[in-house]
Amino acid sequence: MSMSHHRHANGRHRGYAEDQGGYVTSEGGLAVLDNPLLNKDTAFSHEERENLGLNGLIPPVIETLDEQAGRAYVQYLAQPTDLQKNVFLTALQDRNEVLFYRLLADHLREMLPIVYDPTVAQAIKSYSHEYRRPRGVYLSIDHVDGIEQDLRNYGLDSDEVDLIVASDAEEILGIGDWGVGGGAGIATGKLVVYTAAAGIDPARVIPVALDVGTDNEALLNDPLYVGERHARVRGKRYDDFIDAYVSVSTRLFPQAMLHWEDFGPSNGRRILERYTGRIPTFNDDMQGTGAIVLAAMLGATRACATPMREQRIVVFGAGTAGIGIADQLRDAMTRDGLDREAATRRIWAVDKQGLLTDDLSDLRDFQVPYARPASEVAGWSRDGGGIRLAEVVDRVKPTMLLGTSTAHGAFTEQIVRAMAAGVDRPIIFPISNPTDRIEAMPDDLIHWTDGRALIATGIPINPITYHGVTHAIAQANNALLYPGLGLGTIVSRARRVSDGMLRAAAEAVSGLVDVSSPGASLLPQVENLREVSATVAVAVAKQAAKENLARVDLHDPVQQVQDAMWQPEYRPVRGE
Repeated sequence: MSMSHHRHANGRHRGYAEDQGGYVTSEGGLAVLDNPLLNKDTAFSHEERENLGLNGLIPPVIETLDEQAGRAYVQYLAQPTDLQKNVFLTALQDRNEVLFYRLLADHLREMLPIVYDPTVAQAIKSYSHEYRRPRGVYLSIDHVDGIEQDLRNYGLDSDEVDLIVASDAEEILGIGDWGVGGGAGIATGKLVVYTAAAGIDPARVIPVALDVGTDNEALLNDPLYVGERHARVRGKRYDDFIDAYVSVSTRLFPQAMLHWEDFGPSNGRRILERYTGRIPTFNDDMQGTGAIVLAAMLGATRACATPMREQRIVVFGAGTAGIGIADQLRDAMTRDGLDREAATRRIWAVDKQGLLTDDLSDLRDFQVPYARPASEVAGWSRDGGGIRLAEVVDRVKPTMLLGTSTAHGAFTEQIVRAMAAGVDRPIIFPISNPTDRIEAMPDDLIHWTDGRALIATGIPINPITYHGVTHAIAQANNALLYPGLGLGTIVSRARRVSDGMLRAAAEAVSGLVDVSSPGASLLPQVENLREVSATVAVAVAKQAAKENLARVDLHDPVQQVQDAMWQPEYRPVRGE
């Protein structure tokens, strides 16, 4: 893979460069221990301690990474709350990145909810009060002229950045607008998953907080808040700021994929549509969620032996995620033989105002294609002015019910039993999270459908045994998809992230499970993330090559993906 293995910028700004599988550093003593990418704590050898001036600065014992990881896990378990566990892991990452990622790799299923969703939301809320060490680049809409210098100050050269994750923190993980702390926290957390799941080199990434202000009154009135203290900027000035960020970052780092995270619905969609044809760019909320649900849906269609083109899909929650998923499912139906209009007509979208119909005045632009003709539903009963979910299910007799509403308990026993009466294997995906936002709990769904439901959720659920069959519940976790998508894009140096590459990622994930046995999960398990990510990356890279989007020769994509995956292992360090 054509990656630079000599880090000129790191040599200049960060005090080290890569050399023959190890590091060469111009620094010594405490400066080495303060560098989380160089620091090995007690694992430095006698020779390294002598060479780097570390004798006397660390205890004399020489430990292995295994021994260190064992101690770190005991320390982790001693933390009294999930938030304290997150704080502990963040501090470990700030001190010793290899040990941090090794610990994460050893306990991925257990720690993923701590370093990312849902616990990272708690950490974001307390960001300004718990402020410790900055990580990444903070770009302010009030200092647009400084963007280039700010990004240069991070200390990486043009060939040393594979991935930049940026967030303006308007819609953080269902908790809303959390300003600069949300942007920094979510961008950093996302990159942790990229590295843990797909081996994206942590030295070749940049988290970016795009500070455009906040509409969160609690933050604006908090004397400890560390972000810009004004309302969110919108309109042309916002667009110009995003444009400046994109143009500078793509000029400084021409190989990098730009990942957008937790933007508001209108901004997120507009930004993606503006840049997606020009640069390698990706929005996980819109594209990743849709692709992982498509992967689960492909498994469900195999399990129930009903092809995509015959599905009748009700989407409850017609926001960015819901419509993003609808788009992916519609495209899958067109690939299965329907024309675009016929596929769109097999999807019914329900939001706060009820079923979306073309006579509603408050439709968002992306909802319009799914609005039903008012004449079609003229005789349907209305409650509070709108056509509610129960009526839609009764009328449509859907084969699939998708929940992206964050409305806890919305899939009632009455609705689920009505659906199950009309279909042999009802496909029910309540993917809202966290638990207090889920539309229905899988245990109830299994009982209400007499064990016939095919289920995927947005939260981890333990297996459920019903009438002697153990049902493994699929978690539609984007971490099964976006890390491998990013790795495949990086390995192929794809010019852009195409719909075909997203489809290839979804099909690769789905292809890893056998849904033929009773109770089988529709998706792979989260503890196999690195295997899943490697498989996805190979499929994505091959698709990029097939579409003539790859900028490197993919002569052996399987090996090239393996070679590109950074491993949490200590490398030799020597002084210049």
